Order: sequence, then C-alpha cells, then structure tokens
Amino acid sequence: MDARLLIVSLNYRTPEMTLRSVRSALREMAGLNAEIVVVDNDSGDGSFELMQAELAAADWARGAPVRLIQSGRNGGFGAGNNVGIRAGWSDGSRPDYVYLLNSDAFPDPGSIGFLKRHLDTHPEAGFAGSYIHGEDGEPHVTAFRFPSIASEFEGAVRFGPVSRLLKHRAVPIGTPPTGRVDWLAGASIMMRQSVLDEIGLFDETFFLYFEETDLCLRAARAGHQTHYIRESEVTHIGSVSTGMKTWARVPGFWLDSRWHYFTKNHGRGYAVLATLAHVAGGVLWRVRRLLQGKPPADPPHFLRDLLTHDLRAMTRPVPGQSHAGGARPTPAVIGAKAE
Repeated sequence: MDARLLIVSLNYRTPEMTLRSVRSALREMAGLNAEIVVVDNDSGDGSFELMQAELAAADWARGAPVRLIQSGRNGGFGAGNNVGIRAGWSDGSRPDYVYLLNSDAFPDPGSIGFLKRHLDTHPEAGFAGSYIHGEDGEPHVTAFRFPSIASEFEGAVRFGPVSRLLKHRAVPIGTPPTGRVDWLAGASIMMRQSVLDEIGLFDETFFLYFEETDLCLRAARAGHQTHYIRESEVTHIGSVSTGMKTWARVPGFWLDSRWHYFTKNHGRGYAVLATLAHVAGGVLWRVRRLLQGKPPADPPHFLRDLLTHDLRAMTRPVPGQSHAGGARPTPAVIGAKAE
C-alpha cells in the first residue's frame, strides 16, 4: 500500500482562509493515500463552529477525508501542530508522513506530491519543505542555516564586508536548488513519522518562532537531513495570524523563544555570547545608520528589549528542558505563523 500521509492545518481566527487552504490541499491529494486534520487552536471567536458548519454543508467537503478538532488551549504554533500530529489517522493508526501546511498557504499543482516522492526516494531525508512564494510571485526566504554567534553578529551589523566574510554563517540562504539545508520554515514541510517518533514532536516551550529550527537541529543531531525541494511550490500570504508585519515592538514570546533555543541547544554561556554579538553588531549598525542617514531596520527599542530580556533571563534558574508536549502558560494569540 502507498505510504500514508497526514496533512495538519492549524487555524487561529482565520476560518475562511483555513478552509481555502484545505480546498487547495484536497485538490493536491488526488492519487495520494492522505487525510487532513484541521486543528482550531482555541480561537474562541466562533472559528470552530463556522468551519464545522462549512465542512458539513459544502459540496467540496462532502465525503472528503477531512476532520476538524479543537486543541483545547492555545499553546502556540508547535503545540497546536502537535495536537494534529498526535491525532493520527481517523482509524487511530499512525501515518508514514506528516505534512504541515499553514492556514495561509496554498499548494500549487504537484507540490505535495513532489515532497512525498522526495521522501520516498531519499531515505537520508527526515524532512522536506517547499519553495514558498507570495501571491505576487516573489520568493519568500524559508531555507536557513542554524543560528550561531557569528550569524547573530552578521545579521545585526548589516555591513557588506562582514556579510561577505561570514556568508557561510548567515542564517538566510535565499532560494537554493533542491538539496540539503539546516532548517526550513514550517509553512509547508513534510516529515517522516518515524523521525518524529525518534526525536519527539515540537518543543512546546517555544510559543512561536524557533520551534522548527529546534526540531530540525534535533533531527540533524540524530542523523536525519532536512531537504529543500525547489520543484514543490506553495503560495503563502504570511503574517495573517501573527500580525508580524505590523509589529510596533518585538513581542516577548519571540525573545523567549530565541533565548530558549540558544540555552537549550548550546548552553547558557553560548547564549550570552550570542546576545553580546548581536548587541555589538547592532550598536555598530546604529552608529553607521546615524552617520549615513539610513532608515531604521529594527522595530523600536529592539536592542534595549533584547538586552533587558536576556539579562533578566540570565538571573533565572535554568528550567528543565521541554520537548514534545511540555506546556507552559502563554498568551493566546497565535495559530499559523509567518516566515
């Protein structure tokens, strides 16, 4: 029998867009042994009831392999997707592959099939993700290297000679050809269930951001590669649930996630050095910006917020590491995420 695929769509207060994404996925499921589970991430605004009514009444949804479930709480992007992954197939069995599709992402023709065939034929790959572009056709940067002290400085200083010197340490890769990368954004990514069984699901200490980075790093350390599949194309709107494009200030959950990523995976000393590198680069950029009259590139008060947050974090006891399923109180604001 063909490998079984579970598609997970996470909704937070965007029910119509989520159902539009589901319709796109259903079109691409033709010929695949696949089911969809839609997780409402505790929207609390009637999203669940609206989607329930639409799925019951719409001609396109009748007889479709689509389930709608509630998360019960909004623990963030990783926690919501974990709910869908744990749900498994409708008969209670486990799929061979899990495909995460953002509620504001729409598979282009052949996209899901390309990812599945790649995993079918590349056993070294644990994860495979799509080329993402906007509705205007412009590519989105969704392939990355793992963050490091060097990348923190390079990204903050914004200086051509430094970027050329550290070009192999910069986090964004751009739009590479099909092949291995360190990590991928979660808007359209397919994962082997066997790899998730081995390394665990998303670490739910991350409310939003860095959770895919952490998952791909754990996979890499266990010997499983992450591949970027240029032939698999997905249209992505972005920032619909997070409001990232309109942030007036970097939210605390982003700062929490960054600090947790570095301390969990590299230790507190490394996290401190990463922050110092970012602050040093940021100060140099701000001096050059003032001298050259360049516009600001960060949200207001970013460096101050970063330094204040991490100084406070350094004085707190190191928490126990949370992997698949460890919950913590978080503000209920996020379902899908932007990249």
